[in-house]
Order: sequence, then structure tokens, then C-alpha cells
Amino acid sequence: MKRPLLALGALLALGACTGDPEPGPLPGEDILDAGTRADAGAPDAGTDVDAGTDADAGTDAGVDAGSRPVDPFADRVTAYHFGDSAGFGQDRFPDVVLGPPVGAGQHAGSLDVLSLGKGGSITLEFTDLLAVDGPGVDLLVFENAFQKVGGDIFAEPAHVSVSDDGLTWFDFPCASTDKDGGFPGCAGTHPVHSAPDNGVSPTDPAAAGGDGFDLADVGLARARFVRLTDTGLNGYGGTSGGFDLDALSVVNGQLPDGGVP
Repeated sequence: MKRPLLALGALLALGACTGDPEPGPLPGEDILDAGTRADAGAPDAGTDVDAGTDADAGTDAGVDAGSRPVDPFADRVTAYHFGDSAGFGQDRFPDVVLGPPVGAGQHAGSLDVLSLGKGGSITLEFTDLLAVDGPGVDLLVFENAFQKVGGDIFAEPAHVSVSDDGLTWFDFPCASTDKDGGFPGCAGTHPVHSAPDNGVSPTDPAAAGGDGFDLADVGLARARFVRLTDTGLNGYGGTSGGFDLDALSVVNGQLPDGGVP
């Protein structure tokens, strides 16, 4: 979790430190999606989360926020594993990662996020509007990176993998050790400007902020699932360690039946 700048005053207490408030009872360490999905494709970057069977209860542990209208945002969490120093945002899970981004702008990190912890992973599903390969960026991932005084970006990157069927996965190359280069190919490297009340479109890569991904770069025509995995090379401490997920949005989209929204 990033620290907002001094102008945010009391919100500093929720930064990457041991002073983070515990969010109450936490979900199980490993809650896996049911159905018959299993990772049979390319190897994951970082921690592998198998979405085949629920090892804890043997039931469907996919979680969503109930019925949603057609929109460009993630609709359902199908698998997750929280690593060490996770916890922040779990009291609002899964809603905190579904729906639109709640960006805090160029110089502050949003608190409307879920911290994955060291090596933590989360898989989300689009059920009403799927990402498809179109012109330029097809998918945006929103974290809570921000620009520090002096111009450097405080970032906690993650690997991004996508799948159309939940079986075969395609990994975007992520230079997780290239801090000087801005961690090219990783999520979590750009501040988020779009928020529900500020009029900035969450589907405009030029204005929304966040990190854009083009499905053509991994040779995939359509993506229904997106998996984010903390690199294990970020800051860890308290309950707000590692990559902090705000939201996903589809830029180029298609209805599940192939229709146009």
C-alpha cells in the first residue's frame, strides 16, 4: 500500500507500515474457484493459483457482488491467495476490486484497494463484457501508484496473465527488476486518475491512468479471465504489503455471445 502525500493528513496512517488497522476476520489463506477450471496453460509468473477445486471446502468459492448491469469492470473473483503482509481491504472484499476504479490522482495512492501481500495472487472474471483484441490497449489494470515529490513513481508491480477459458493462460512479460525503466510490462506502475465522481473515463487509456495491456502482445483474441500476481519484490509490512488492486476495465469489449454492447 502506498503512502499518500502529506496533504492527505490522517490517511497516512493507512500506508505501508505496521500501523495499518486490522480489517477484522480475514478470508482463508487459499480460497480457490470451483467449477472445473484448472490451470493447464503457460506457467504463471509468481505464485500459482489453481482454479480447479476448492481445497478448503470442496464447494464453489468464487465470489461476486451480486447481480450487476453490463459494464466494463470485473464481475467476479474466481480465485485468490493472499501472501504475507496482506490484509488491507479484505473487510470490503470482493466489492473493493469489482466495479470502477477510485483513483486518487497523480500524487496520492487510493485507499479503495486490496493488498495481495508477498507473492499473493487474484483471478477475476468478466461475465457480461469480455476484453477483445482491438486497436491499441484492450484492458486497463488499476493499482495505486503515485508520483512522489521529486518526480519518481512509487510503484508495487504485479505480473498479468489472461485467459479466455480459464484453462490456458498467457503471461504478459513483466520486467519486475527494472525499477529505473519503470517496470515495463508490469501492472501497478502508473497513477490512477479515473474515479466515479470526477468525470474521467475509466475506459480511456489516454486519460484514466493505470496500466494498459494489448491482447495482441500475447496472441490472444479474447480474455474472460485476468490473473494478477505480486512479484514478491515490493514493500511488505503490516497488512498492506505488495501489489494493491483497485479495479480492472475493458477498453475493447464484446458481449459473451459475440455481440456489440
